[in-house]
Amino acid sequence: MRNAALAFFLVLIPCSLHAQDKKSDWKALYGLRSGEKIELVETGMKKHVGTFSTVTDEAIQMHEGSDEIGIPKENVARVTVLDKSHRGRNALILGAAGGGAGAAIGAAASRCSNSNTSFNLCGIGRGVAVGLGGLVGLAGGAGVGAAIPSHPMIYRAELAKPNTRH
Repeated sequence: MRNAALAFFLVLIPCSLHAQDKKSDWKALYGLRSGEKIELVETGMKKHVGTFSTVTDEAIQMHEGSDEIGIPKENVARVTVLDKSHRGRNALILGAAGGGAGAAIGAAASRCSNSNTSFNLCGIGRGVAVGLGGLVGLAGGAGVGAAIPSHPMIYRAELAKPNTRH
């Protein structure tokens, strides 16, 4: 049974890799709307933040402050849309999940038995252990949720392949 499950997951790996969005497709930039706020990073790591103007097969144009700038396609490393951040929503969702998991772990750890394990919370009471576990889980989940990047990347240039032969 274990081998069947392993084979099933090994078959799913290429399927999931194929299903991932291709971020290296320049044509994805044609889906941007004029006036949309974007962040563009050049291959030299110079960052531009402004509003999208137009895109062609050769370059992208944007407004940065009062300046209209055009950057050739070969100089663009990454383009990210800077719409509303979802960090608060992510913190709330993962905080709730972490709080629930922490409370469950606190409840399980406070269950007293005759075993002499190194970690148990029998002495402090079940309610306190559940509350403490929930609080720790809430804080951890909210921290992870707030740290997850929430701006969608539209384009990332492929890394240059070295021309060395062995």
